[in-house]
Amino acid sequence: MGLQEILWTVQNLPSNWQNLLDVLLVALVFFLVLQLVRGTRAATLLRGIAIVLVLVWTLSSILNLQAFSWLLGRTLTALAVALPVIFQEELRRWLDRVGRFFPSISGEPVRESEQVLLITEICDAVRLLARRRHGALIVLEFETGLQEYIESGVALEANVTSTLLQTIFFPNTALHDGAVIIRGERILAAACTLPVSTARRLPDRQMGLRHRAALGISEVSDAVAVIVSEESGRISVVVSGRFIRGIDADRLAMILGEYIQRTQRSIFGAWLKNLRRAA
Repeated sequence: MGLQEILWTVQNLPSNWQNLLDVLLVALVFFLVLQLVRGTRAATLLRGIAIVLVLVWTLSSILNLQAFSWLLGRTLTALAVALPVIFQEELRRWLDRVGRFFPSISGEPVRESEQVLLITEICDAVRLLARRRHGALIVLEFETGLQEYIESGVALEANVTSTLLQTIFFPNTALHDGAVIIRGERILAAACTLPVSTARRLPDRQMGLRHRAALGISEVSDAVAVIVSEESGRISVVVSGRFIRGIDADRLAMILGEYIQRTQRSIFGAWLKNLRRAA
């Protein structure tokens, strides 16, 4: 569609509701894309691509450059194929966000008594690990599956207990270096490798690889990551790419309880919550 066709469409919007709907849908698509890429590396790349395309397209339309317009059309086709490759990580994150609008109903929710026991065991272990300054990284899986990261570690298939978590993260043991991943009430694996965040800035310059791994898994999933700093013994929680730092075991129990209950609400309620958050 050339510049003249676009101008004609804009002039005739009031007389044709289909044109108005067409423009609104296009605007909605652009708005959603901008919301999804905000604060990511893709935002800068897309902005550069958009500026170049607008300038080139405007120049070719005003000057009526037929050959250049033909070349631009072929370039856009190649660009459409290349974009999924360039933004594969961002696309994966976007599709994951879309999937969270419709939570799955598979699996049985954790009963309240089991939920209390789970949180108690985790918080007791974290309290003792922080007191001894034993570094730890505990990840709780929710809607987004973490099977690929579970397979990178050592399978355990064990009940969550404070003693087991303390043993895993005891310094110089074979499993202490890596993450423990919990699904439901079971520790599925230890010494798991997580994606490391590429964020340039962290809340504290002293944060190391363990904190970057916790941030990375929260960026690609809805998992909750609990970190115990080996240097300071400070307890932190990472949810949806955000750090909650300097908490104690009691505050950790409140955060985990609230988050677990939130994920076990009805599909309709979860969908409305996600819709309000996106808005």
